Amino acid sequence: MAYWLLKSEPHVYSYADLERDQKTIWDGVNNNLALKHIRTMKPGDLALIYHTGDERRAMGIAEVVSEPYPDPSLNEPKRAVVDVKAVRPLVQPVTLQQVKADSAFEGFDLIRISRLSVVPVSEEHWQHILQLASE
Repeated sequence: MAYWLLKSEPHVYSYADLERDQKTIWDGVNNNLALKHIRTMKPGDLALIYHTGDERRAMGIAEVVSEPYPDPSLNEPKRAVVDVKAVRPLVQPVTLQQVKADSAFEGFDLIRISRLSVVPVSEEHWQHILQLASE
């Protein structure tokens, strides 16, 4: 199993929207590296849903429930998407400020490549985020 962080503008699609819908296509990704990450996702992988913009915080956990496939709304096979379903909200959202202030996150792509919309998360970083979310 791999871990991911998926960024979304909350006014476009929030974690609350995913909870309401239960499942959605994770689309709208344009960056080549982010698309490469999507193409490596597997069913059962877990992802943090991260609100960008003014919020800048991880809000909940989703599970990848499909293999990557071409975005059905586009005629561009390289634009991959996956289906994700809501798992649970974080007890307490984890902010970007918390992550930046914690030396345990040194080298984390959320900080290192801040504009990337699909970010791999190491198991150590994943567990530390979950720990912060439960405090």
